[in-house]
Amino acid sequence: MKRGLSEHDRAFREQAREFFTTAIPQEIRDKAGTGAELTKDDIATSHRLQHEAGFAVPGWPLEWGGKDWTDLQRYIWLDEMQLAGVPAPLAFNTNMIGPVIAAFGSDELKARFLPPTAALDIWWGQGFSEPEAGSDLASLRTTAVRDGDEYVVNGQKTWTTLGQYADWIFMLVRTDPNAAKPQQGISMLLIDMTSPGVELRPIQLIDGSYEVNEVFFDNVRVPADQLVGEENHGWDYAKFLLGNERVGVAPVGWIKRRLVDAKAHAATIASGDGTLLDDPLIAARIAELECDLAALELTVLRVAANSHGGKPDPASSILKLRGSQIQQDVLELVADIAGPSSLVWDPADDTPDWARRSVPVYLNFRKASIYGGSNEVQRGVIATGILGLKG
Repeated sequence: MKRGLSEHDRAFREQAREFFTTAIPQEIRDKAGTGAELTKDDIATSHRLQHEAGFAVPGWPLEWGGKDWTDLQRYIWLDEMQLAGVPAPLAFNTNMIGPVIAAFGSDELKARFLPPTAALDIWWGQGFSEPEAGSDLASLRTTAVRDGDEYVVNGQKTWTTLGQYADWIFMLVRTDPNAAKPQQGISMLLIDMTSPGVELRPIQLIDGSYEVNEVFFDNVRVPADQLVGEENHGWDYAKFLLGNERVGVAPVGWIKRRLVDAKAHAATIASGDGTLLDDPLIAARIAELECDLAALELTVLRVAANSHGGKPDPASSILKLRGSQIQQDVLELVADIAGPSSLVWDPADDTPDWARRSVPVYLNFRKASIYGGSNEVQRGVIATGILGLKG
């Protein structure tokens, strides 16, 4: 593959770089670039500034705010965003439920939800995983029973990321418990988080932070016109959504930035007559990661990141699998470079911020091989959807 950019695409990259490095506040970019926890206001500010410039939802249809960009330009835009340390527009809105509503929702649903979703006037949460129904999502047990012009929803969702901020939640629910296959009895509903019977409970993470939640539904009544698409076709919409999400978890620009930082950190730590950057083992690990990252970037450029005909490209599973693996490997390298300093979490200590945060960030991103469909699931998708293997 020829990796050189055309003059037009080079100009596009410069435009993207200028926007991300001037329009988004430096304070937010510094926090995002170092892995510090972002506040709700940080995420909302970054999203809304991009929306005001017309760049929050470039992958959406043109009539709903999308851009007529090529796949390469979309990649360039995302790469420059990550290199600049800019928080992406809220993924639940832009990469998940927004494209699903645009592709499968009724005209009324599109008009009602797409504009506020793009503008972050609605903050969406994702209601997919349940206890004992995470990677095996088809075994979900939350039910929605039709009662006149409403559905009555009962059940539980878990690992709802940033659900404490959510105004609405998009949900997979079981509407036909007697379907021949479990996937055939699932629908997708949009539910107001302020509805009577909805209860949210926080889950504290190992580092003491609060990022994910449990959400309980006790006889929650949901207007039937908040059904996405057709009843019992939710599994198709979920596959479409997860295809978009998996591409988003191959963060090449993010990994590039972290790898450059890792080299800079290694150069500050004395080792023998030089620094850790001169250590043969560290140098070999860095070289291997750079080669892996180059291969991932080429794969991203080859894959049509969009879904086709309502179905995700199975190659998105390759991006999810390798992207999460390399992401975790780079964070492990940073923690190893920090060495004993990585065990100091007290902000009052004079240990460098990057070293003190290295282990919490490493631990947090163990989730990367689980969300968007676990890496074990991705291997199955690759085996059947790409290699044509039979179980």
